[in-house]
Amino acid sequence: MQYRTLGRTGIQVSPYALGTLMFATAMGNAPEESARIIHRALDAGINLIDTADAYGDSEDIVGKALKGRRDDVVLATKFGRPAHGTPAGQDLNRQGASRRWIVTAVENSLRRLQTDYIDLYQLHRPDPATDIEETLSALTELIHSGKVRAIGASGTPAADIVEAQWVAQRRGLERFHTEQPVYSILNRGIEREILPATQRFGMGTMVWGPLGQGLLTGRVRRNEHNDLRRAGLIRHLDDRHRLDVVEKLVPLAAEAGLRMTHLAMAFTIAHPGITSALLGARTMDHLDDLLAGLDVALTDDILDRIDEIVPPGTDIGTLDQAYRPPALENPGLRRRPPTARAAA
Repeated sequence: MQYRTLGRTGIQVSPYALGTLMFATAMGNAPEESARIIHRALDAGINLIDTADAYGDSEDIVGKALKGRRDDVVLATKFGRPAHGTPAGQDLNRQGASRRWIVTAVENSLRRLQTDYIDLYQLHRPDPATDIEETLSALTELIHSGKVRAIGASGTPAADIVEAQWVAQRRGLERFHTEQPVYSILNRGIEREILPATQRFGMGTMVWGPLGQGLLTGRVRRNEHNDLRRAGLIRHLDDRHRLDVVEKLVPLAAEAGLRMTHLAMAFTIAHPGITSALLGARTMDHLDDLLAGLDVALTDDILDRIDEIVPPGTDIGTLDQAYRPPALENPGLRRRPPTARAAA
């Protein structure tokens, strides 16, 4: 295992990280099986585990599985989205990036994870309603108290990444050390602005969705009806453009003598701006398949041919959980009032 430095933190992490969304019991996994998968990943050399307080009971399961092995793990979790157990719409202050919620959320995560400290504490999604100085100030106090070692964010637009770095510098606050965006052969949009920004500021970048929510496994093909379709695990089967790309990648992988999963993962961690790619393994077989490709390195010829299929900086469709700025969700934020339009 060739470890990499997480930004400028000095923390060494594996190029594959273990994502734990699928370990929540609501996803159908038994806690004992999830623990076995976690232990298998650790035994293989993966030392970065990423979870979130919004992932059902995932934090509880991870905490129990790490008993006796906590010091072997760089443990990352996230806050900001409605926490597990929060009744929808009943308490708007039990989410977001306010100081009020952060100081409560971290204590909840520490308890569920059964640990005294979190190696990487991340803002799950941007919170436009909260001043970034408020958020960084609260997170700085957590670092100074020893409850958190490093801080990061997820799904942040490039302009907000820059603003957060500037605010931290001007106010003498801890800065975000990492960013967690989506990245895969199908979703290369972060190559335009996000990765240049994180590289400019020396941030570590942990990416999610390297298998395109299952499309890059090669098990979902055009005009085929399979178990993944019926189970509803893949939500973009009607996206003609994404499936067109898959049909071009399958023969490329075969020509290179690679499984599709290995081609997809090797592509993701080949970019110099990427620190780690999150594996969303749901079963032991899924994990073993991905681990078998850990040492795969793509040649320049293969990377050039991928560039021809999906040009650099291009997104082919979007993922369900990708962040959308408020102005894209709320028409009122991008339209003048009718009276103002009439006057103009």
